[in-house]
Amino acid sequence: MNRFKKSMIDKKKIKEEYKRMIPAKGVFMIKNNKSGKVFLGSTLNLYNILERSRFILNMGCHENEHLQKDWNISGEKSFSFEILETLQLKDDTTYNYDEDLKILEMIWIDRFKPLKEKCYNESERIRTV
Repeated sequence: MNRFKKSMIDKKKIKEEYKRMIPAKGVFMIKNNKSGKVFLGSTLNLYNILERSRFILNMGCHENEHLQKDWNISGEKSFSFEILETLQLKDDTTYNYDEDLKILEMIWIDRFKPLKEKCYNESERIRTV
């Protein structure tokens, strides 16, 4: 194999490894399996978001007081955590995913309207850390 082909293979491998390191971005939900009510969230870093949310709820300090109250009453076993959709990662490492995530947020918010009946969310602002 000539040096040029080896260099191209190495660059592809490095690029693929880097893509795997970039945190997944997308929309998730925490669902109360008893009531069917959900908490929608979106983030530019899905790594550990579900475990972090579980930890915060177990500590009793989630920002959404209605979700926290139901968690305290019903317990962890009454809830499920799910990643609803992730964004397709780009080859461009400088790409800004904010607009893409806003569109994905709007799609999922529309699926759960009216929010006040189906969601713990009190507004259409669902972005988390």
